[in-house]
Amino acid sequence: MNNVLPANPKHWLLPVLSGILIGTSYIPFPPWASLFCFVPLWLFWNQQTQLKDVILGGLITAFVFTLIGFNWVTYLLHEFAHLDWPVAVFGMLFYALIAHLYVPLAGLLWLLGQRKFKWPERLSLGLMAIITILCEAYSFTLFDWNFGYSWYGANIPVYQWAEFIGFSGLSAATLLCNLPLYIAWQKRRQNSGKIILAAVIAGFLLLNMGGLWLKARLPQPDATFTTLLIQASTENSEKMAAELGKGYSKEILNRYITLTNNALNGHKDKKIDFAMWPETAFPGLLGEQFIDNALPIALAEFLHEKQLPLITGAYSVDEQSRLITNSLFVLNNNGEIVPPHYSKTILLAFGEYIPGEQFFPAIRDWLPQTGHFARGAGPTRLLNWNGYKMGAQICYESLFPGFSRSLAQLGAQFIVNVTNDSWYGSWQEPYQHMYMTLARGIEFRRPVLRVTNTGVSTVSLASGKILEQSPIHQPWAGLYEVPYLKTPPVTFYQNWFWLIPGLLWGTLVLLLATGLKKRQ
Repeated sequence: MNNVLPANPKHWLLPVLSGILIGTSYIPFPPWASLFCFVPLWLFWNQQTQLKDVILGGLITAFVFTLIGFNWVTYLLHEFAHLDWPVAVFGMLFYALIAHLYVPLAGLLWLLGQRKFKWPERLSLGLMAIITILCEAYSFTLFDWNFGYSWYGANIPVYQWAEFIGFSGLSAATLLCNLPLYIAWQKRRQNSGKIILAAVIAGFLLLNMGGLWLKARLPQPDATFTTLLIQASTENSEKMAAELGKGYSKEILNRYITLTNNALNGHKDKKIDFAMWPETAFPGLLGEQFIDNALPIALAEFLHEKQLPLITGAYSVDEQSRLITNSLFVLNNNGEIVPPHYSKTILLAFGEYIPGEQFFPAIRDWLPQTGHFARGAGPTRLLNWNGYKMGAQICYESLFPGFSRSLAQLGAQFIVNVTNDSWYGSWQEPYQHMYMTLARGIEFRRPVLRVTNTGVSTVSLASGKILEQSPIHQPWAGLYEVPYLKTPPVTFYQNWFWLIPGLLWGTLVLLLATGLKKRQ
């Protein structure tokens, strides 16, 4: 390594450049720099001898790309936490500082290992790459983003390989491509550098051609259903008032009923198998113990009159703990609840529960306004109704591939996801969240139905094709004819879910063992 002391501010331009390249490769941007976005940071790391400079360089990169790729957190803090804009901006800056600490952690681990074991240059570069990939894969974050989703967001066919390695595997492969491009940059004045660059480009083109082939060879669906998605675009203030018993409940229910009724009248020539309303769309408690309440009665009467089955999000109560649940219900064409309903399992920290509260109950006294929800039983059963086998997800449960894999293992024919993204603005997060949700359908080759309060509501097919997308923050209704397989095949990723993590950890062990052998 060269001994370069970054006293000159220009020395920090490389970490800043990496941050810009990473941030502008996140959805809604195209992944234009994903294959080389870490190269400037790695070049910087490889020039340093001081631990503090390596850590600070990683912090700068993470800070910059978080500001670019996740600036919707500012809107969230203003809308959800009711912070004034200056305070929300300060909160965003703090979030950018701590949200992606895996970057400086990767630099810290790499330099400590380099100091202790004196790895040769090529081995050191390989370990720098694999440590970065593993730190990214196992980073702790509330929004489990990875570098594979951007390929889907840009509709670049390489995303079809998620059927084999998942989007987390695509993310690892994307970061791994930074290594040969790092070497190509170092040898840019030599023929070997040009050859490496050409090989990466050729390999990327071949993978995209393979992605097109993977899509074309999918089995033809053997069944279809027609669904009606309803997006009411209810304001947060109205939803909060309804949840606190301060009004708007009847108005919200009437809004959903009116939108649904108008859509039915506009599609009288279509047989609609079921309608879907978003997360907590029903503005009251729902469940067998509440069927005699006014709002459930009004809903049942509407469904009975229209002979329309419905899947809707609603609050309920867990009988054992007596806590509120965030649930998903199926009601038949007579307005009767079809058991069992599903309750959200992966709760939002500091929104639906307080981390550590079960060990330190006093925390609840410090944060009394934080939601206190009961957890569901997880992906342990399907919503079975009218011959359909539906995998239920609520909100960001879709971000966890293991959750959807369990639904696929149970035989889900398609996934139904209800979400409320009204807290995040209209530019970045709704689209990031949408693609992350629909990605599960490619990994396990099943359609995904996603209905939200404010958008984006849509349907994706097993091929990854995304049908009509709803507008943002507008009332809307969309009719979809969805082809599906009654018995979906098991994907390679479903069977070999732990293959990529195993290969990554195995590669790390192999490289470390190689380093020890060379040192001896």
